[in-house]
Amino acid sequence: MTSASALLTISRMRNTGLIAIFLMILAMAAPAVAQKDADNELTSWLHFTILKDDNGKPVRNAAVIMHPVSSKGKQGRGGMELKTDAEGKSNFDGVPYGALRVQVLAQGFQTYGEDFEVNKPTMEFTIKLKRPQGQFSVYDDRAKESNPPPKQDAPPPDPEKKPN
Repeated sequence: MTSASALLTISRMRNTGLIAIFLMILAMAAPAVAQKDADNELTSWLHFTILKDDNGKPVRNAAVIMHPVSSKGKQGRGGMELKTDAEGKSNFDGVPYGALRVQVLAQGFQTYGEDFEVNKPTMEFTIKLKRPQGQFSVYDDRAKESNPPPKQDAPPPDPEKKPN
């Protein structure tokens, strides 16, 4: 191979390498450009305080679950779960404006759920969790009625049965 052909081969390889690097940079920049549209969306910073309904004390380690809600009221895919700290507080920045379903779960308390409209840059929510209520049964209620159902009479004696 002559030195002229070797230089030509090196020049082509360098051009191919530069093109490959340019394509890699372009491929990495495309998602950043596409993400810019989502970054222009208005977002809110949500602050949650979870308290016990009976005494107002904070509930630690409660799960605060947020789901987007469509205009038809259907829960969207995805979501975010937060945990409360020792003061019953939790917060999240970057929640897009619109309908949001908030659920709160904590050991020893009723599950809380409500839909909210996120429409301010900063929003605060104070949620009071209730203790579980007694369960009711249709069977237990009948025994406590003041008028119990009438007793049925004994069946008539069998005529074919012989007396003792």
